[in-house]
Amino acid sequence: MIYGYARVSTRKQLKGNSLEDQINALKAEACDEIIQEQYTGTTTERPQFDLLVSKLQPGDKVIVTKLDRLARNVVEGIEVVRKMFALNVKVHVLNIGLLENTAMGNFFLTTLLAVAELERNMIIERTQAGKEIARTKNGFKDGRPNKYTKHQLDHAIELLKDHSYNEVERMTTISKSTLIRYKKRQEKRHEL
Repeated sequence: MIYGYARVSTRKQLKGNSLEDQINALKAEACDEIIQEQYTGTTTERPQFDLLVSKLQPGDKVIVTKLDRLARNVVEGIEVVRKMFALNVKVHVLNIGLLENTAMGNFFLTTLLAVAELERNMIIERTQAGKEIARTKNGFKDGRPNKYTKHQLDHAIELLKDHSYNEVERMTTISKSTLIRYKKRQEKRHEL
C-alpha cells in the first residue's frame, strides 16, 4: 500500500506548502490513500499521523512532500523514520528521494532533519527579535489592530440608549459581543 501524508501548521500555510499543493503532489505519486491534518509543528498530538503509523504493514510506502511534514525535530524524525524502517516500510520524501535503512541513509536523514530544525528555530528567533525591535517603537501595539475607532464604538454605545444590541449591530455593523466588551472596559475605567 502507498500512503501519502500531508500536514499544514496553519490555515494560511506558506505558498508552495499548502495542504492543496501537498495533496496534488501526493496524487501525482499514485498514492492509494492520502492522510491529511492541520497541526502545528510544535504540538505532539497528530491523530491522523498516529493512525497511519498504526496501520503500516511490511512492504508499504509512506510518501511526504518534505521531511518536516513527518516530524517536529531531529530526535522525533529519526524515531519516526526508524520505526518505519523497522516495519520494513519505505519512506519517500518528494524533495529528497527515497530514504534507505543504510548507514549512509541514516546519516543523510539525521543531517536533513538537523538542518530543518535549525531553519525552524532561526525563523522563531528572527520573529522574536523583530517583535522586540517593534516593541521599542512608539505606538507599538501587540496583536491585531482595532477594527473600529474609539469614535465609532462610542457612537454605537450612545445608540444603545435608545436601541437594542441587535438594532445597533445592524446600524453600525459592530457585533454585539464587541459592544459588550467595549462597554465593560468603559465601565471598569469609570470605576478607577
